[in-house]
Amino acid sequence: MAKTQKTKSVTRVRPARPVKVEPRPTRPAPAGARGSESRGKYVYCIIRASRPLEFGPIGIGAEPAAVQTVNHEGIAAVFSDTPVEIFDATRENVLAHERVNEAVMREHTVIPMSFGTVFKTRDDIVELLRGAHAAFSDVLFKMEDKLEFGLKVLWDRDLIIQEIEREDEDIQRLKKEISSQKGSTYFARMQYGRLVDAALQARSERRVADIFEQLRSVSVASRANKPIGDKMIMNAAFLVARSQEGAFDAKVKKIGSQYENMTFKYTGPWPPYNFVNIRLKLERAK
Repeated sequence: MAKTQKTKSVTRVRPARPVKVEPRPTRPAPAGARGSESRGKYVYCIIRASRPLEFGPIGIGAEPAAVQTVNHEGIAAVFSDTPVEIFDATRENVLAHERVNEAVMREHTVIPMSFGTVFKTRDDIVELLRGAHAAFSDVLFKMEDKLEFGLKVLWDRDLIIQEIEREDEDIQRLKKEISSQKGSTYFARMQYGRLVDAALQARSERRVADIFEQLRSVSVASRANKPIGDKMIMNAAFLVARSQEGAFDAKVKKIGSQYENMTFKYTGPWPPYNFVNIRLKLERAK
């Protein structure tokens, strides 16, 4: 009997790194240069900062906008000037939003804001920081030096079914009965399908539970999201201490080597998108 080719793959996709721009104190605006106040303010994230910072021209827009902070009592909103409009979630716009968050998180713990968060004025941002100061401070404390990693696990369904057929005597018998055209093949096919589906579900649940368990020691928290498509059995996010990034990376690769016919794809580090949920009480610009 020819051997079935086994597939073991662990692929990590790291965010593209923008050119690093060292934060520096915001320069005073020239006299009469208040035109930017008539524009909207696109907010990317919230950070701890005791002084105004600039991150360079890396913001959203056809020409990358200058990114800076609005500060209030030790916390700050990272923003850039923008027209007051609703941003379409195009690939270019979403990547620009992520690019800023990824640049800022290299030096700071961030609370990422939802894509398309636009305020009318700087005063509106200050009001946000004032009104949600306690909530932001609490989340920044809890997220201090923590990063998010995404992990998707896929398997070759046909190869897994072949494994199940080799291991389950009832499924073997039904398959032979169907192949030989003996008895009621319709009943045999129905029963075969039910048994295979049940076996796939059970095997998937066991493997996903094992992966979560093995990654528990190198992560702070985890979240299971809905798998996408027939091949994906796991779609998860993990919150990892910055100091544990290397250990998490090694553990994922080790787990990937333990499973045949499965592909591990993980991404990061990212801001903790899946682990922050703050409801804004201040109305955004319309």
